[in-house]
Amino acid sequence: MIDLSNALTMACSTDPGMVRSHNEDSLAIEPGIGLAVLADGMGGYNAGEVASGIAVALIREEVRKALADSDPSRAEPSPTLRAERVLREQAAKANASIFKSAQDQPQYAGMGTTLVTVLFANNQVTVAHIGDSRLYRLRGDSFEQVTRDHSLLQEQIDSGMISKEDARHSMNKNLVTRALGVDPEVETEIHSYEVLPGDIYLLCSDGLSDMIPESEIHSTLDTLKANLQLAADQLVQTANDYGGRDNVSVVLVQVNERFSSEAGWMSRFMSWLK
Repeated sequence: MIDLSNALTMACSTDPGMVRSHNEDSLAIEPGIGLAVLADGMGGYNAGEVASGIAVALIREEVRKALADSDPSRAEPSPTLRAERVLREQAAKANASIFKSAQDQPQYAGMGTTLVTVLFANNQVTVAHIGDSRLYRLRGDSFEQVTRDHSLLQEQIDSGMISKEDARHSMNKNLVTRALGVDPEVETEIHSYEVLPGDIYLLCSDGLSDMIPESEIHSTLDTLKANLQLAADQLVQTANDYGGRDNVSVVLVQVNERFSSEAGWMSRFMSWLK
């Protein structure tokens, strides 16, 4: 397992917002292994907080274990395929753990959480997501949403029932069509993309994306990209300045240099063949 601490810079910030009494978002960053996780919980009696906490803690720990596992019988043709498998397996474990907790403890019945998590390997980022927490990318002058929400609102946008601009004011913002822990099984959407030095990736809960226009998020990142922690804190503050109607969480990841891992991967595989 190579150390990506020099290749990646990470920062995070989270806040209950101006309306909610407690924070049901959870997040974690692990620059050394190239992992960032963010979850936005849902459910009464603090159950959302429990669901998001389970998801983040489990994925963080299990991904670390999986990446440290050098069992050659599980070798994939590339680090990217391994990253996709690891995230898919750990999301499934998190889903099962949350679902079981909800079944075993009546006060947590129906709890669930969104999930967006990234794992960097071999000059690529693999993103796994469920629900409406998002991943954005700033590359040069281009700022774009990488993930696509699993929500009723997104389905209405796709069908042409509502415009993207009108969607900002819709009453259906929080109706997700897919969540972690609600059903015994859930499909995690997973994709991998090439990364370039200078890229900045933003993971966020809908407490940010629902409150701030994308143009202002872009502007803030562009202005403060030299100080990633300041940028993360400012985005959270801006969401609160706009009203802070929800918990707001932000993770930022900046790619500093290329980080090929193929050499170490192939070395372990070849040593096993001998």
